[in-house]
Amino acid sequence: MRARYGVPLGIAAATAAGVVYAAGFEARSFRLRRVTVPVLPPGMRPLRILQVSDIHMVSGQRKKQRWLRSLAGLRPDFVINTGDNLSDTEGVPEVLDALGPLMEFPGAYVFGSNDYYGPMPRNPARYLMEKVQGRHGLNGNKPVVGVVHNPWEDLRDGFDAADWLNLTNTRGTLKIEGVSVELTGLDDPHIKRDRYARVAGGPSESADFSMGVVHAPYLRSLDAFTADGYPLILAGHTHGGQLCIPFYGALVTNCDLDTDRVKGLSTHTVEDRTAYMHVSAGCGTNRYTPVRFACPPEASLLTLVERGAGAGT
Repeated sequence: MRARYGVPLGIAAATAAGVVYAAGFEARSFRLRRVTVPVLPPGMRPLRILQVSDIHMVSGQRKKQRWLRSLAGLRPDFVINTGDNLSDTEGVPEVLDALGPLMEFPGAYVFGSNDYYGPMPRNPARYLMEKVQGRHGLNGNKPVVGVVHNPWEDLRDGFDAADWLNLTNTRGTLKIEGVSVELTGLDDPHIKRDRYARVAGGPSESADFSMGVVHAPYLRSLDAFTADGYPLILAGHTHGGQLCIPFYGALVTNCDLDTDRVKGLSTHTVEDRTAYMHVSAGCGTNRYTPVRFACPPEASLLTLVERGAGAGT
């Protein structure tokens, strides 16, 4: 009895315990990532950016809402929302309520695919298959049919009412205590809505500092921003791999970015130009896969300092 059934029962028990931990604890164990990025021109004062991403709000997620509201206590200079706010067609009011205190600060946003479309049940193994095959989102896959359309217009209107900049394939400028910060954004490359030609040309000479913003860090977008001379790019989408292996890391990124740069601060180089890139692991999950393992949900506080200073977390 023991020899025949002991090992399978032990594996089953360990698997069950892992699922309980991943869904019941880690998926709600919210963290703040602090990052220092040396990208500012000499003599410019430090800038503090709060990046929130991949909230994937489902109605009733009270702990997540309280935590998001609490981030206003960080008093950032401005807020960047890198998309995928929704995982529920009824979630817009709760997103706007949770982000309400943050919308008292200057901010900007781009949308991700889950802002436009509701999630569908999906076998997690498909992410591994798509990685092997080089297919992600609508990039190489057949168009999805029968999808639910989220009320993204209501979300947009709420952000716009707070004077957050809509960076959908466009540029915008924030004035932060006399400092001009130019933001160049793209719509989501994961569903082929990015139109870099509309914003190409690189940073404006009139801006004190310029940066790129996109939801999904596809290489074509990173290449374009870097080649155009942007010193910093912010993105989300990857969930940091979401289900990671301890002491190894992520297995997938859900785009063509390599797993070594699935979250946190790294660099991206095109020919002789290099940009810093920060990818947020996000603070939510698809409602049909509400688990995280070895990859806690997060927001990020980036402190931008003068070039030549040390980078770090």
